[in-house]
Amino acid sequence: MRLTRAPFLFLVTLMSCSTPPDPQLVELQKKQSRFAPVELSVDTTKLEAADQQALAKLVEAAKVIDELYRNEQVWAGNKALREKLAADTSELGKARLRAFDLNQGPWSDLDEHAAFLPDVPKRKPLGANFYPEDMTREEFEAWPQKDTGFFTVIRRSGKELRAIPYSVAYQESLSRAAKLLKEAAELTPNTSLKAFLNARAEAFVSNDYYASDVAWMKIDAPIEPTIGPYETYMDELFGYKAAFEAYITLRDDAETAKLKMFSDHLQEIENSLPFDAKYRNPKLGALAPIRVVNEVIATGDGAHGVRTAAFNLPNDENVVREYGSKRVMLKNVQEAKFAKILTPIASRVLAKGDQANLSFNAFFTHILAHEMTHGIGPQNNVRGSLKDLHSAIEEAKADVTGLFMLQFLYDKGLLPSEEKQLYTTFLASAFRTMRFGVHEAHGRGMAVQINYLMDKGAFVAQSDGTFSVDFSKVKSAVRDLVGELLTIEAEGDYARAKKLLDEQGVLRPVVSAAIAKLTDLPTDIEPVRK
Repeated sequence: MRLTRAPFLFLVTLMSCSTPPDPQLVELQKKQSRFAPVELSVDTTKLEAADQQALAKLVEAAKVIDELYRNEQVWAGNKALREKLAADTSELGKARLRAFDLNQGPWSDLDEHAAFLPDVPKRKPLGANFYPEDMTREEFEAWPQKDTGFFTVIRRSGKELRAIPYSVAYQESLSRAAKLLKEAAELTPNTSLKAFLNARAEAFVSNDYYASDVAWMKIDAPIEPTIGPYETYMDELFGYKAAFEAYITLRDDAETAKLKMFSDHLQEIENSLPFDAKYRNPKLGALAPIRVVNEVIATGDGAHGVRTAAFNLPNDENVVREYGSKRVMLKNVQEAKFAKILTPIASRVLAKGDQANLSFNAFFTHILAHEMTHGIGPQNNVRGSLKDLHSAIEEAKADVTGLFMLQFLYDKGLLPSEEKQLYTTFLASAFRTMRFGVHEAHGRGMAVQINYLMDKGAFVAQSDGTFSVDFSKVKSAVRDLVGELLTIEAEGDYARAKKLLDEQGVLRPVVSAAIAKLTDLPTDIEPVRK
């Protein structure tokens, strides 16, 4: 019997092997391959037992924030869509769910927010779920109340627009998160962490985040949580509304101690910025803490598409004026990006003679400088003046002013000079950023910098398609660009910002050709948890 069935079984096997793969599945797998899975290691064993228990509560709270962001802020249809995807156990269904979770919705962050699933809008709504989907810019601008606050959603009441506080719109989720924060506060023995967690829990109920932002600035604890509504990138309509995110991290004390020198000279750098002195801040806020941390979990707006390597918060200009801002460096994320993404990119885009200058230390310190320089320069309602252009201009300003800052410290002998490593690593990293696309603030801001510095002769395209740095021109070119961006921000010049972004915030053919040679390399990392 076995012998007589063998030919039939062989035929079935042969037929199944010859079945062509589902093109939708192949396309999703191709998109997924742009993210390199990486396990982010964090040592929690040094925490006291009480803090380990508090950490577990904070991880739970972060997961609540993830649900809030995904289900209530990205798109009104997200919750039902994810439930539908989770019920599909086919290979295609599993691939769709994984892609959905990575992007926190049915639109690809790396493809100009284009849909990768059927039966959804072809592109992510510009206003996400912060505004009615049918609301136009003109309708909002004509609205007498025109609520531009960070912490409200705009909804319709009949034909009229109305603003609803986050504490009301997201009451159920925020109540759960607040309860977990209070439970963590009860557990931790650290007074500064306890104060922040209680203050942030109250903010979730009151919708007033000022006191908890100040308490967050003062945290001095082994656990460093960032949880709440912060960045406005998701609001592509106006850049007003803040998205919820959470980063639960552990402080790296040894690395943090090394960085105190940077903050000690922040006012001196502010006083030397290359633009009209009348716009400089003569007295930066007293608090300008820097934290190097390792990420335990990131959720919400901190966990979709391209992963954050560092951040500078809070964004409330009142807090920044009075207290400065905190720079948080996610070291284990940066190490993963350098190893998995930047190193292979550099081997293709840098001229052979420049590749030896690639340096993790330069990569790390420039990200630090980027985050520090968000907090210097104009703080005069820049966001309100530049509106939808603010994010791209501000990201470019922080990048290039970070270069200026490090050069300043080299020239003063405050840091061992590594000019070649700094500018060469920045050049390679620019291609890493531009691969995200110029529809996104960081990518568009980086295109401005690359094009401007190439026009100045600071970055040079070689005949073989690689790039190099002209060290005789790069410092003056950086200084000129810093002056241009800071002046735009100081004067709130929307027209000048638009002209710069329209002309320079594009991928020129020589840059596009280099990026095209990187298509088989991962674009970013995909953190996986044990």
